[in-house]
Amino acid sequence: MKICIFGAGAIGGLVGGMLARQGDAEISLIARGPHLEAIKKDGLTIETDSGVFVQKNVFATDNPADLGVQDYVIIALKAHSVPAVVQSMQPLLGPDTAIVTAQNGLPWWYFYGVSGEHADKQVKATDPDGSIWNAIGPQRAIGCVVYPAAEVIRPGVILHRAGDRFPVGEPSGERTDRVKKISELLISAGLKAPVRKGIRNDIWVKLWGNLSFNPISAITGATLDVICGDNGTRSLVRSMMLEAQEIGEALDVNFPINVDKRIEGAAGVGAHKTSMLVDLESGRPMEIDALVTSVQELGIITGHATPTIDAVAALVKQKATLAGYYG
Repeated sequence: MKICIFGAGAIGGLVGGMLARQGDAEISLIARGPHLEAIKKDGLTIETDSGVFVQKNVFATDNPADLGVQDYVIIALKAHSVPAVVQSMQPLLGPDTAIVTAQNGLPWWYFYGVSGEHADKQVKATDPDGSIWNAIGPQRAIGCVVYPAAEVIRPGVILHRAGDRFPVGEPSGERTDRVKKISELLISAGLKAPVRKGIRNDIWVKLWGNLSFNPISAITGATLDVICGDNGTRSLVRSMMLEAQEIGEALDVNFPINVDKRIEGAAGVGAHKTSMLVDLESGRPMEIDALVTSVQELGIITGHATPTIDAVAALVKQKATLAGYYG
């Protein structure tokens, strides 16, 4: 069994390291720059609350052509980075290669296999010119929702801060052999990776928070506890979530918890910086389109107004553009 982690940064490196340590599959990593060189020289180091492990028997490269056809490719890049790499990914893809989309936001394959008027509609916010859909093929996609919090604290070293949930699911909801196998491998590696019949429901629950907390934190610089503890920003989050819930429910999404419980869950995380705020502070491109613009797009598709989302989106896009991290 061959598994390539395409984008072995914080999340990709964590998953790749855990899979390699388990030893049930041949793991390879696509990385770049000083991080890649450190992995080649000293191995991949994972630091956790329970200890540190160094994985040396994992092959790392910046050239997918070095690896050949894989059984699974786990894409752990930020969503906006994917269109630029789909052509270089081609040597990894054989007739039966599955693509696990381990990314935040609305996935490019979202409408693949659904019935009715939205069948096979392409999401422009995450796949503007259809290059991912055409080069990878939606039939390869396995959905995945990423909950672990991790960061690359120095080249070759990943700090796993919290979280181990990594649910997976076929867009069709079927329990295929391929989704059961990747679930089993991830579980054996120490992750909670159940096969979900309705993976879109899981995507929306995560997106609910990313859509609202991320841009507000990037605009204000506030951590989750501050956003939830302030009446004004908490109300803003709630309005954005309610607008998103109407859109999701129009697309037959089932939200297993209500808005207030979702907000309380975020408040319980404490003084945590969202990934969008960290990207802004670190000078990296921000995931605005996958997390926010995509929901605006689905609002237009379903005929649901998103005035609060639109206002926050305008502010965060301008902030990111002026900083040079968007557009």
